Amino acid sequence: MQLGRQLFFDPILSADQTISCASCHQPNLGGADGVSYSSGVGGLKGNMNSPTVLNARFNFVQFWNGRARTLEQQALQPITNPMEMNLSLDELELRLNISDSYPLAFKAIYGSRGITRQQVAEVIAEYVAALVTPNSRFDRFLRKELELTPQEQNGYELFKSLGCISCHNGINVGGNSYQKIGIINSWQGAPGVDLYARTGRETDRDHYKVPSLRNIALTAPYFHDGSATNLSRAITMMADDNLGVRLATNETADLEAFLRSLTGEIPVIFGLP
Repeated sequence: MQLGRQLFFDPILSADQTISCASCHQPNLGGADGVSYSSGVGGLKGNMNSPTVLNARFNFVQFWNGRARTLEQQALQPITNPMEMNLSLDELELRLNISDSYPLAFKAIYGSRGITRQQVAEVIAEYVAALVTPNSRFDRFLRKELELTPQEQNGYELFKSLGCISCHNGINVGGNSYQKIGIINSWQGAPGVDLYARTGRETDRDHYKVPSLRNIALTAPYFHDGSATNLSRAITMMADDNLGVRLATNETADLEAFLRSLTGEIPVIFGLP
């Protein structure tokens, strides 16, 4: 895990050695990066909002369109993506194998000095799998360790009665299905690299992996395009476009209070190495 952590924060994984995994998944920003689209090598802008890395192990697929099914499959794709780290896997192996510290570190785990791309994917995935945030107020409420505030409770009841829970459910309060964005009204934000881009099926247009709502208060801006700058706006947009509901001001505030109760404990290992 410590080796994966070291790689996660090391810009050696990018072509110009300026970008690390942590550049887009920052500990002080809930495992995201606080901007609509991240910057890669050479200042290139991506075309999708960086999702949080926290609790990623509980998602049924990785990336907004599910192009990686496991954390191991996900780990190498940002490294080779031209808009992100833009480093070939051959160069990745070469750099690590001639570095001062990595050959011995990998040998201690794998028993040989030759570092492979698969090993890199494995150790990064092991680290990311450990980034779990337990003991949110809502978790403790479910364990009957505390009561939600009246506003949080009102928000929870609204969350269920409006139907939000039909997509945002399970251990990650989301992350376990694809759903269309803009079911009732056309999406107010920008188009993105959706499930259709991967499958070519017309029925998959505007479908994305439902994001986890854990720690959602920490990860603005929201949605695949980062079009909602704050949590209140995200709630309003989702109610309007996906539920066809115009929320009252107090309802939006109650839902926001409930969502803030989903903020858990950030693991110590997510600090700078």
